[in-house]
Amino acid sequence: MRRIAAQLLGIALCAGLLAGCDLSMTEQRKLATNSPTSLWPDGTTARPLPAGVVAQGDLDRDAAARPPPPVTEALLVRGRERFGIFCAPCHGLAGDGDGVIVAHGFPAPPSYHIDRLLAAPAQHFYGVMTNGYGVMFSYGDRVPPHDRWAIAAYIRALQLSRRTKVADVPDVAEHIR
Repeated sequence: MRRIAAQLLGIALCAGLLAGCDLSMTEQRKLATNSPTSLWPDGTTARPLPAGVVAQGDLDRDAAARPPPPVTEALLVRGRERFGIFCAPCHGLAGDGDGVIVAHGFPAPPSYHIDRLLAAPAQHFYGVMTNGYGVMFSYGDRVPPHDRWAIAAYIRALQLSRRTKVADVPDVAEHIR
């Protein structure tokens, strides 16, 4: 009998203690972001980052807003190399949308030589690489911004090469014949 009474007393004591616990976080004391406060000398709740903090994550969101770098031979060479690695499997080496993935049943991407993409600025290609478009996923975390600009410049060179005659490029015409 005493054992049962002790157990009931223990249960009642635990229930009484737990009754005072409110797990709701809606009534907690907190400071709203960027609100004024007398807690800190500068009077704001926003705190500066400690010295030595290393930023991580996607830090270059505004890269598309910056103008593209000047088109140089080195930039085009880099763009061709990166295009072959990241773009050619889907878009094909000439940008016709006939990459190896099409042979394996994936939908064909658009050719870079259609009117809509011929009229698109280089920033369009940079943005598509950064954010993805349609079934193409984002390459923003796989390709650095400088390489995305290089690829965009190379895509423009591919487009121009399709519409240029050998006679229009006299230095090259001598070596081809």
